[in-house]
Amino acid sequence: MKPINVGLLGIGTVGGGTFTVLKRNEAEITRRAGRPIRISVVADKNVELAKQVTGGGVKITDDAFAVVTDPEVDIVVELIGGYGIAKELVLKAIENGKHVVTANKALLAVHGTEIFAAARKKGVMVGFEAAVAGGITIIKAVREGLTANRIEWIAGIINGTTNFILSEMRDKGLSFAEVLKEAQRLGYAEADPTFDIEGVDAAHKISILSALAFGTPVQFDKAHVEGITKLEAEDIKYAEQLGYRIKLLGITRRKAKGIELRVHPTLIPAKRLIANVEGAMNAVLVQADAVGSTLYYGKGAGAEPTASAVIADLVDVTRMHTVDPENRVPHLAFQHDQLSDVPILPLAEVETAYYLRLRVEDKPGVLADITRILADNAISIDAMLQREPGEGEGETDIIILTHVCVEKQADAAIAKIEGLAAMKGKVKRLRLEELNG
Repeated sequence: MKPINVGLLGIGTVGGGTFTVLKRNEAEITRRAGRPIRISVVADKNVELAKQVTGGGVKITDDAFAVVTDPEVDIVVELIGGYGIAKELVLKAIENGKHVVTANKALLAVHGTEIFAAARKKGVMVGFEAAVAGGITIIKAVREGLTANRIEWIAGIINGTTNFILSEMRDKGLSFAEVLKEAQRLGYAEADPTFDIEGVDAAHKISILSALAFGTPVQFDKAHVEGITKLEAEDIKYAEQLGYRIKLLGITRRKAKGIELRVHPTLIPAKRLIANVEGAMNAVLVQADAVGSTLYYGKGAGAEPTASAVIADLVDVTRMHTVDPENRVPHLAFQHDQLSDVPILPLAEVETAYYLRLRVEDKPGVLADITRILADNAISIDAMLQREPGEGEGETDIIILTHVCVEKQADAAIAKIEGLAAMKGKVKRLRLEELNG
């Protein structure tokens, strides 16, 4: 049978992995797909690198636009990244009737609604399994495997760089800055790690998962995004003493008035499986009505794990290549005319529990003042830890874990607590999720 011809845009880490895995497992992949899948042309500015990786067996060009307009190319794989030229190339490929496979979470989080609409209009598919959690097949699980379920919430460790940093901070008691340097030395963090450590990368991914789970357009611009740069080693230590671990989570949850969509450092009970995901690994926990909790774990990045997801999309597109577009799996799980306009809740309306660390003068009556303010704002205390001050110290730390309340209640209480004369500095606030279904 005639092979499916693939045009590969970008032969970097993932592109090279895709070429290697596709060639190494060619026979097995052909048996699964029903016809050969071959990379017929590669576009990369570094032509010499492309020749070196491919061994000279395919056409090489430095003109990506020539690939997306090539009549011999059936599927375009976009592995360039970013919002700019990648968007132009993807839309041009769709305009020319090409199916698209991409690992570009940033592109889909920001422009996914436009791209999916263009693809639907042209009757082509956009595969993006590799855009979220690398080699973990979470897109297919949410979009197809859980299709009988009403999904209630998703919580995920979906950025390996930050998970590595938090694991090292906990294990070694080091500061954020120290571990970041080590992560960069080991190659877990980029020279400019901003998207990772500020939570943007995780927000791109949870925005995509939220759309799949709840049948809404992709709404990255409405997500609350908070990274780990302000996290201190002492908070990790105190959390541990209270039976919790801190992870950067992407969270999306269905509520009566809308959908929560947020990324931030989160305390999780240490007994939860997801709390024990260490190093650069990823994990996504999905709560649904029929199946209950399901956990998806694996490598969230890397050449071959991500290539695994890219090639899975290539096989899917190959299988569905000749199928009536109306009978294909919808890009965002729900039929395009059934997408919901349920709003994303503002952070002030989010419901969660809290970890509060207060530096206060060590004198009578301070704790009573704090608990009174919390009670006045309808916030109840779940647990408390007070550090014994050292000899000669006139200050101490009080750690409070609250029960679930609305964020605006916590905001009001914190503002009043910070106004107490005994307070030294600001209240350190972290959110806490039990993740128990």
